[in-house]
Amino acid sequence: MTKAVHSTKEDKYVTATLNPKERPNPLMVDDATNDDNSVVALSQQKMDELELFDGDTVLLKGKKHCETICIVLADDTCPNDHIRMNRVVQNNLRVCSSDIVSIEVCQDIKRGKRIYVLPIDDSVQGIAGNLLEVYLKP
Repeated sequence: MTKAVHSTKEDKYVTATLNPKERPNPLMVDDATNDDNSVVALSQQKMDELELFDGDTVLLKGKKHCETICIVLADDTCPNDHIRMNRVVQNNLRVCSSDIVSIEVCQDIKRGKRIYVLPIDDSVQGIAGNLLEVYLKP
């Protein structure tokens, strides 16, 4: 005996996992050609659509609730629905090339007063000498 299929509360919960959430301003990730870890590139048309200007600060959201803040620049060679970012930004967002990220304007960023650069214990094993002089001082 077959039953008629009716949309119930249980059905909605079952299909909710199959239907991905709609992300605001979804963009496909492309590899960037520059080595700047704080810059992403969009097409000028997409920047106009999102009301962004060169040098604006944006909040990027990737997988697993990972977020990062970058500066956006226009790139004439970038397709309209793509965003170009280097590997460091991709790692911070836990995405790779051809994944989808969302972008939002971020207007309330305050200037930092100081940063702390601290080595991880296992990353400095076997290195002799003054780390400040060798790696950090220009």
